[in-house]
Amino acid sequence: MGAVMADFKALGIGEARTELLRRMGIVRPTPIQEQAVPLIMAGHDVIGQAQTGTGKTLAFVLPMLERLDPARMHVQGLIVSPTRELAIQITAEVKKLIEGTDYRVLAVYGGQDVEAQLHKLQKSMHIIVCTPGRLLDHLRRGTIELSQVKMLVLDEADQMLHMGFLGEVEEILRTLPYRKQSLLFSATMPANVRELAARLMNKPEEVTVKGPQVTVKDIRQWAVETTDRAKQAALRKLVDEQRPFLAMIFCRTKRRASTLNEALQQLGYNSDELHGDLSQSKREQVMTRFRQAKLQLLVATDVAARGLDVEGVTHVYNYDIPHDVESYIHRIGRTGRAGASGLAITFVAPRDRPELAMIENGIGMAMERVRLETGPSGGGMGAADIERGYRTPRKGGRPGAASRGEGGGPRARAGREPAFRDGKPSHSRPAGNGRGKSRDNTDSGGSGGNGSGHKQPQGRNAASGGKFGKKSPIRSQRGKSR
Repeated sequence: MGAVMADFKALGIGEARTELLRRMGIVRPTPIQEQAVPLIMAGHDVIGQAQTGTGKTLAFVLPMLERLDPARMHVQGLIVSPTRELAIQITAEVKKLIEGTDYRVLAVYGGQDVEAQLHKLQKSMHIIVCTPGRLLDHLRRGTIELSQVKMLVLDEADQMLHMGFLGEVEEILRTLPYRKQSLLFSATMPANVRELAARLMNKPEEVTVKGPQVTVKDIRQWAVETTDRAKQAALRKLVDEQRPFLAMIFCRTKRRASTLNEALQQLGYNSDELHGDLSQSKREQVMTRFRQAKLQLLVATDVAARGLDVEGVTHVYNYDIPHDVESYIHRIGRTGRAGASGLAITFVAPRDRPELAMIENGIGMAMERVRLETGPSGGGMGAADIERGYRTPRKGGRPGAASRGEGGGPRARAGREPAFRDGKPSHSRPAGNGRGKSRDNTDSGGSGGNGSGHKQPQGRNAASGGKFGKKSPIRSQRGKSR
């Protein structure tokens, strides 16, 4: 089908918006867009099963803008997402596409000043992008009127229900007119999502553009055997050796994410955390730094990172193994985007083996096994066992790195060029500008690792650029930290 579709105009998108997409560098529709846009343009209810990063946002935003009428001054389009970050991301995409038109869009989510939102709502809005809780707050205040909504989108529906928003979603649905077009997008289709779709939708057309194998085919996946006690040391060793350009580290709870980030910062890593306990301004600040590559390691929970689309993520570390296949697919989907290669590493303690078997069965493939052993120095991790499918990350970075003068320890890295020249990023990742903020508690606690503040021997830092060919130190002024 993709060979037949010439451009978005062939899908029913207007010439002016097609030209705008072309100026944005978007010429060819993705598979989800090719299949979903014509159905939505024809007025059908649609269930779309697709991962974040496949272009699904444009798949519903483009036909929404074509079908709604900016001359009618009331809310006609409602897009509901599970997280604030995803709502902000969708709103940004809509704003790009309504430039030069009379459309107005507003993001409504928790963490914002309610009075500021009320002020904006005094002007008529055509499209509302929201999280369930804050939308209900406005509905109860009577500050948003949804009786004339023509199109409803539930994005990341599986995560919305996983987070316990079913009651809120059903309450929102009761405020909407019966006659409307309903679109539901989800990475997975568990039974509760299908039940919701059955109640919500009228003879929906289904579009599926992914299978677990397709989703993860460009991502190398390792299972690193370790223990809870050695997990943090194993993480540090792999980060030091692989030198990821941008990496996301997933923890199961907010407390574990915060504790791990604190330990990493005290050891000099350029890291920060993203979870629900942070204020909205702090979350936006962290994400801005991460997108600009001023931050290399983002320690996050599943909920906070849901739906985030950040270019340049080369590594995903599952510090805590996810409890289900859907969460695993969502996590590793942060890397390997737009045809780029990626590496996803899952740390597996003995008690995690049932979850590992479940995940491998769910994705239809076995991960490469990597076993790290304690080295002679006692505090670090030494050689890896390469028997029966076990492999080790290559020490010293890319093959031949030393012969090209790219190796060396802290001294060699200290002489590298800064990552930004004249305000523009260079080819290498930012080298960091100072150690992480010092905190009182140095115990890794719930992180389950060697987080007592013990620093690794300098010899362990001899690794250079990793397999992705982007050199830049994760640690900030490592020499001074000693």
